[in-house]
Amino acid sequence: MSLDKSSSSAKWVIPFATGFGLGFSPLAPGTVGTLLGVGIVWLTNTYLGIVWQTVAAVILALLAIPICDAAEKHFGKKDPHCIVADEYLTFPLCMIGLPLQPWLVIFAFLSNRALDIVKPPPARRLQDLPGGWGIVVDDVVSSLYSLACNHMAYWVVSRWLQG
Repeated sequence: MSLDKSSSSAKWVIPFATGFGLGFSPLAPGTVGTLLGVGIVWLTNTYLGIVWQTVAAVILALLAIPICDAAEKHFGKKDPHCIVADEYLTFPLCMIGLPLQPWLVIFAFLSNRALDIVKPPPARRLQDLPGGWGIVVDDVVSSLYSLACNHMAYWVVSRWLQG
């Protein structure tokens, strides 16, 4: 799909890709863009059970691939910082099956961002995939690592509170 700056496709893809402008933040655009993911998690984890949370998270991550691919072509640069759909559309993966407790949402946000920045193996190498795949798949892997950390933190805190 060819996407020039004036095409009607660019008019709808770019807002989604840039997190409705959050990706243009001069400081930490990925972190700022991830805030949209917190809103998505609030909706999915409030209204959906674990199975549908998983389905929704997978669908959102898959939708991020063509959105990021088209935006990358639009901007003419490999994974520009203003593209944040990969951050906010994969964030729900790291909260699957977890309650919406404020401390846990904050912990999940921080673990997700830290793991996306550090990119533990194989996430860093997955960035080399072409187009939207390279933009999104490393975030999927980082979000899955975050999911494991978040479940572990929830388990530890729950046991500690039970005394």
